[in-house]
Amino acid sequence: MSRSCYQGVTPCRVVKRKRDDDGNIVGMANANPFLDTRVYEEMIPDGEVTELAANTIATSMYAQCDIDGNEYLLLEAFVDHQKSDAALTIEQQKTNHNGRPSIRKSTAGWKLCCQWLDGSTSWVRLSELKESHPVQVAEYAVAARIDHEPAFNWWVRHVLKKRDRIIAQVKQRNARYLKKTHKFGIEMPKSVQEALELDKKNGNNLWGDAIKKEMQNVRVAFDILPDGTTAPIGYQQVQCHMIFDVKMEDFRRKALLVAGGHTTEAPPTLTYASVVSRETVCIALTMAALHGLPIMAADVMNAYVTAPNKEKIWMTLGPKFGSNCGKKAIIVRALYGLKRAGAAFRSHLGECTRNLGYKPCLADPDLWMKPEYDPSDSFKYWSYILCYVDDILVIHHQPEDVIKKIDKYFPLKPGSVDKPDMYLGTKLREITFTNGEKAWAMSPSKYVQEFVSNCVKHVKANMSDMFNLPEKAINPFPTDYEPMEDGTPELDAEHASYYQQLIGIMRWMVEFGRIDIDTHVSMLSQHVALP
Repeated sequence: MSRSCYQGVTPCRVVKRKRDDDGNIVGMANANPFLDTRVYEEMIPDGEVTELAANTIATSMYAQCDIDGNEYLLLEAFVDHQKSDAALTIEQQKTNHNGRPSIRKSTAGWKLCCQWLDGSTSWVRLSELKESHPVQVAEYAVAARIDHEPAFNWWVRHVLKKRDRIIAQVKQRNARYLKKTHKFGIEMPKSVQEALELDKKNGNNLWGDAIKKEMQNVRVAFDILPDGTTAPIGYQQVQCHMIFDVKMEDFRRKALLVAGGHTTEAPPTLTYASVVSRETVCIALTMAALHGLPIMAADVMNAYVTAPNKEKIWMTLGPKFGSNCGKKAIIVRALYGLKRAGAAFRSHLGECTRNLGYKPCLADPDLWMKPEYDPSDSFKYWSYILCYVDDILVIHHQPEDVIKKIDKYFPLKPGSVDKPDMYLGTKLREITFTNGEKAWAMSPSKYVQEFVSNCVKHVKANMSDMFNLPEKAINPFPTDYEPMEDGTPELDAEHASYYQQLIGIMRWMVEFGRIDIDTHVSMLSQHVALP
């Protein structure tokens, strides 16, 4: 049995059922997919073996097929072409229609050799590829100098012009990151130079300190080559740049060195890295409250950089590296931006949790669980570790001990180890009901307050000529407002992007408790494509 990895393109082979340390088969089959707990071992071409649940394998297989069971193939390139005697010649293409000169439009007799992302090749008729991959076929025809042939000359030029128009329209809209001029009311830089200028303007060194801290933390990711040494054969070159953010918890400035992984070839193995779901977090908090178990939170410092890099990448160091500027270096750690960085860190984190005796939950692989025993009251329970990238929650009768063990594998941020206060953008706190029972409450209050403050500042600074904000709003909408009948002009590119950001933020608010605006957000979301 074989399949393709569900987030990559490498064919994987299901080897056998997973067995535990005693040789017993893991999981049981069930006609109900929710109750099917079987686990299989899979092997990818490089020999690496991974474990996946039966439901995950089935989902992957169905995702690669249409309703009739036909498998989808992802195109990598066209490598050759051929035509038969059935193909039209230039003379045969010319014809008359009602006395007017015309041309016959036909792709008959032509085939292109397709190389698919799974490594296979096949010959496919031009008539099919013209419908499924028109732009790629047109580009190939021009590159191969066959665009003058009767099978191409009547449609290739039109397709390429249409492509160019679409690209031109996209370029008119700057990247969303470049439009984010403020966050929580704080002006955001777009480059290192602009960050330093903002520090000078504000009379502080907040951005400069963030850049300095980031460069100190990521130096371990680079193996600097001796002067005059060339990069090893087979390694791809990338460039790095700095991006900036403001943390919601304390408005701390954050700088992050990111590799331009978009310029490298797609790796042949899995690049996907999942995170714990919000539903799982809610259930785990409920279990902790029911069993009276304490919870501790921690952040992994420079999470991705703690994991080894699985890609062959090198770069030329820039001015931010001081005296090493201009030297070549191999990137040996999973730097942010690389295609497999997320998967590399998740794999590294999985090794840590397995060494601690935890195993992934079949329902959510980012919830790690382990049977535990509290000697103080002889209570048997399941201990949990929840992982959302670098944010970790530990549910245990002595969570400090588990955190200390994790810290030996991953350096944790100083001051981050404490009872959870913020998680996934929401405020967490333990509450006690009138009957004495305890529970964990999640609130988006701080998120909402900062969002409203930022929105008010942005509207007053950039849209005062378009909108007037009321001092007090009884309802999210005026009682007589119908967005479907709104005849006001469409927003320009910049304001449309801001509208889309607002919708995304409000959707997040709804998921974390503001269900009172759910209907209104859904109505406004209908206009995201053309606000």
